[in-house]
Amino acid sequence: MRSLYLSLKHFIGNVMGVRAVCLVFCKIWTLLGYIIKKNLRTAIQHQTIKYDMQPLSPLSIERLNLVPRKVMVLDLDETLIHSHHDGVARPTVKPLTPPDFVLKVTIDRHLVRFYVHKRPHVDYFLDVISQWYDLVVFTASMEQYGSAVTDKLDRNKGILNRRYYRQHCKVDIGGFSKDLTVISPDLSKVFILDNSPSAYRGNPDNAIPIVSWFADPSDTALLNLLPILDALRFTNDVRSILGRNLHRPVL
Repeated sequence: MRSLYLSLKHFIGNVMGVRAVCLVFCKIWTLLGYIIKKNLRTAIQHQTIKYDMQPLSPLSIERLNLVPRKVMVLDLDETLIHSHHDGVARPTVKPLTPPDFVLKVTIDRHLVRFYVHKRPHVDYFLDVISQWYDLVVFTASMEQYGSAVTDKLDRNKGILNRRYYRQHCKVDIGGFSKDLTVISPDLSKVFILDNSPSAYRGNPDNAIPIVSWFADPSDTALLNLLPILDALRFTNDVRSILGRNLHRPVL
């Protein structure tokens, strides 16, 4: 009987040892998967992308000097970035997908951790359009969060210094809308890039719609916008072009 007891004890010990080894192996495998995904996401986000920016001809320079420099207004959530925070039961991104950065924001005296994912090519996009337009961030998010996100997107370049938040929005039945006359009384030279049509319901002819982005690493919507943005800066009135787009989002 004692021999049977010792054998059983030895067997259980071996099983527990195997379980411990398997548990350690699973944790290592999960960590490796996280690291691989993070590096792959970084590679996709920062891969070399070029928009063929040829020097302007003398005629184009003369034309550009005859029109005012325009103001481009940028939405944040689901336009330039996507984020989720602690306590979200069903986040829209896949589990173990690493964020580009994590923010700790105090809202109503509670510390909230946001996991922020940047839309593919957003850094390059901002670098290019900041050469063409004066950029303004206009988000319906709370200032504590929106300011922290914008700081990260700006990357200390000083291209996103002008910012508007939830308190600058209009509140109506459909939620928050953004009155572009807050940005400039001259609507001929201001337009907004936003994924939500309700945000620009008051100025539909001053809007470039874009499909909402959540997690697709192969998304190219921002890159697809560069040709029209390059051309739009030469117009006298942005509404003469954007009023014809029938408000179809850029894919």
